[in-house]
Amino acid sequence: MRNLTLNYETLIKITRSLSKSKDPEKIILMTVESIKTALGIKGCALFLINKQSKELEVAASTGLSTEYQNKGTVSALRSIADSLEDGPVAVHDVSDDPRIQYPEAAKKEGIASILSVPIFVGDEAIGAVRVYTAEKWEFTLDDVNFVQALGQIAGILIEMSRLYKGQNEYIDVLTTSCESPAL
Repeated sequence: MRNLTLNYETLIKITRSLSKSKDPEKIILMTVESIKTALGIKGCALFLINKQSKELEVAASTGLSTEYQNKGTVSALRSIADSLEDGPVAVHDVSDDPRIQYPEAAKKEGIASILSVPIFVGDEAIGAVRVYTAEKWEFTLDDVNFVQALGQIAGILIEMSRLYKGQNEYIDVLTTSCESPAL
């Protein structure tokens, strides 16, 4: 991970790109790719909470192997769970931290440190952005704030795109029912 000062120009450039899409999958992928590129890290993943199973499901990732992504279910209650309730959590050494659900898989993947940042829509956590580094890393306040800002922006855009999609489906139903000869 390179030590750089992230500036407002970087944030503006990324948010401008994100705001052009109404597709939640594209928004999520652009978010993780932008964070990985801007911070110069090993990988990044965006998880969304499955409300029924209380599991974090990978919505998109970059820089991580398929094997690591398929290591097993990620529990929102066990895997760095503090970040979903208390805010960002940085794990300096994944091999020696009880909050890591799959430490052996992380070691095999070459992950040394993880930053987990919640994504909120209103007061509800809908997921998390996780940043993965190949070297042990002390995350700076700038790193945390940058990831947190993009996570929040992505959360808002995901929610807006879902509402947009729902609105269009509602309009289609109304249009179809108005065109029906039975009315």
